[in-house]
Amino acid sequence: MSSISDRLLSALGGSYTIERELTGGGMALVFMGEDHDLGRKVVIKILPPELAATVSAERFRREILTVARLQHPHIVPILKAGEVDGLPYFVMPYVDGESIDVRMLRTKTFGVRETLGIMKDAARALAFAHERGVVHRDIKPGNLLLAAGSATVTDFGVAKALSSA
Repeated sequence: MSSISDRLLSALGGSYTIERELTGGGMALVFMGEDHDLGRKVVIKILPPELAATVSAERFRREILTVARLQHPHIVPILKAGEVDGLPYFVMPYVDGESIDVRMLRTKTFGVRETLGIMKDAARALAFAHERGVVHRDIKPGNLLLAAGSATVTDFGVAKALSSA
């Protein structure tokens, strides 16, 4: 386990464990873990030191807090946010499914009915956020997760915080 994950675990106390590092986190380091208090899988994202040096930690935290207020069935919520040695992190529930880009590599096509369902779910999530003044700024197949017959939007606000730095 990397020194960042060790520091992250220390900051999170005994409430979480980190099981493994996930790939495809874009600019963040992404870990799958377990929330011991609630007995569920979580994803923990932390900015690596080289990126955190160029991002205002306070601005990043404000953006995360804004997104944390978005409570919608098609938006992956933020459960916790903080800093570890000046490195911002946040915790989200683990979505047991796959992103659209991963699915497209596997199946290449979607049916019309499934595509319409995905688009409706994503549009509802984006409209909900826009009504509250939040713009995603990084909507792409990798940020749309498919699970249990519906789509959820993830990584709200993170791109805005990073692009504004």
